[in-house]
Amino acid sequence: MAYQCEVCGRKPSFGKTVTFSHKRNNRRWRPNIQRIRVRRGSNTRRARVCTSCIKAGKVEKV
Repeated sequence: MAYQCEVCGRKPSFGKTVTFSHKRNNRRWRPNIQRIRVRRGSNTRRARVCTSCIKAGKVEKV
């Protein structure tokens, strides 16, 4: 399964690390994804959700 938030779809973003001498190396910024128990309707299940969605109240933790 991809490293992605199931609520907002946030994925890793890509860019470059630039040193003092301006060497460039590839890097990626990964979202802070947690596996939590989420209530969907009357049942609960485990979901991969980023912390910004948890804090914004987009999911209901159990």
